[in-house]
Amino acid sequence: MLTRRNTTRSSIHSADFESGELLLIDKPIGWTSFDVVNKIRYAVKAKVGHAGTLDPLATGLLIIATGRATKQLEEFIGLGKEYTGTMTLGQTTPSFDGETEVDHEYDTSHITLEMINKTAWSFIGEIVQEPPVFSAVKREGKKSYILARKGKPQVPAPRQVSIHSFEITAVNMPEVHFKVSCSKGTYIRSLVHDFGKALHNGAWLSRLCRTRIGEYRLEDAWPLDEFIDLVKSLKDT
Repeated sequence: MLTRRNTTRSSIHSADFESGELLLIDKPIGWTSFDVVNKIRYAVKAKVGHAGTLDPLATGLLIIATGRATKQLEEFIGLGKEYTGTMTLGQTTPSFDGETEVDHEYDTSHITLEMINKTAWSFIGEIVQEPPVFSAVKREGKKSYILARKGKPQVPAPRQVSIHSFEITAVNMPEVHFKVSCSKGTYIRSLVHDFGKALHNGAWLSRLCRTRIGEYRLEDAWPLDEFIDLVKSLKDT
């Protein structure tokens, strides 16, 4: 049973979180995926897991499983993803997003819409990218971002990913808005950073929202607070 935002109150009331439920959750900004799992675990009093992390500064779709349904999570991890986002041109940050301060600035006055579109098209297909040093990829047995925050950054090994589509949806310089469909394991922060380099410039990811995992879509997801409040109200009654 896939529990969605438009599920009736009676259906939620009959949900068996221990036996297993699958939930679509809209992760709020500033929360880690682990934060969301903990919040739901406390509310439903059952085992909880997720199928694919989102960075704290990203929002959007998480697939959450409870109870025995956590055994199904492997089925979702390999699904393709879709994101909408905003990149800021003319600057770079060590983390490739807003977690760290801008470290370099570049002139963008020569960059045209045609250049931006051609650069996006150049990334479609199989590409090799380096995950950010501020990521959960493990190096020396520790997560890369832990080493980076200690001033000991280790560049993770490159990986091959697939960019199925890369659409520029609006340009309000220095901000460029986009939509990307890609394979599992793609770091959108790295894609944006490489986008800036391809323009012989700089870019960092200033907004990101995951809108789809496989056929599961963000518009069907529960806002986290709404789901938690409903579970609490059902327990109270």
